Amino acid sequence: MSIDIQSAPYLRLGGAARVGEDRVRLLEAIQEHGSITAAGHALGLGYRATWDAVQALNNLFRAPLVRAHAGGRAGGAAGLTAEGEATLRILRHVQAEIALTVDRLQRRLQNEPGAALALDPWSLVMRTSARNALRGTVSHIVEGAVNCEVTLHIHDGVEIVAVISMHSARSLGLEIGVEALALIKSSFVILMAGEGPFRTSARNALRGTIVALEDGAVNTEVVLELADGKSLAATVTRQSAQTLDLKLGDVATALIKASHVILAVE
Repeated sequence: MSIDIQSAPYLRLGGAARVGEDRVRLLEAIQEHGSITAAGHALGLGYRATWDAVQALNNLFRAPLVRAHAGGRAGGAAGLTAEGEATLRILRHVQAEIALTVDRLQRRLQNEPGAALALDPWSLVMRTSARNALRGTVSHIVEGAVNCEVTLHIHDGVEIVAVISMHSARSLGLEIGVEALALIKSSFVILMAGEGPFRTSARNALRGTIVALEDGAVNTEVVLELADGKSLAATVTRQSAQTLDLKLGDVATALIKASHVILAVE
């Protein structure tokens, strides 16, 4: 029987998000090339995939790992923040030690009966189709008979409110100070041009600056920068984007119903 164990460690810094090998290679490439676009090209990634990965990293950590200056598809200057450099440096030290352990484990299990079946659960991972995943800390909970309102502090001036069942809140172990992820489908985000204030029933109204616009045949994806490194993507029809006359650099407000926010914990 042949067993091939491959090391794919995830690093957590101070309880923040986990970073895997693919994202580490992207951080290394950004550090080497000084450009997000050039880093993606070096790794064989498309423009959209590269920027999606960078936005995900910046959203999932308390502080951004990558600092970029607008440059469009032609590229722009970019570099790692202090936290990005620490993430990269520490994970490489950890990986060197893990590689030695994995090598010893693989040799030991080579002739162990049933080892392949026992190791199969290690491959299980969770993925989500939600375009937006923002890490925050529970700052407020209002309990009701059936549902509760949970407020996540994402960044200074940025909070997201979710309405979930009391059963779900207890199951997730939510309480003040607990870290959680807010998962939001981009199609659930309604955009309003300008800063507002707007009179609306949507519980969440997040103001940001448009930093990316990508037109498709039917829809347009709009990315708002909410705060330092935090972003939110919205998918609207192309006609709606044209009607709103959305442009890069414009201020827009994202409206999200509290019931459309899914909370998750690690």
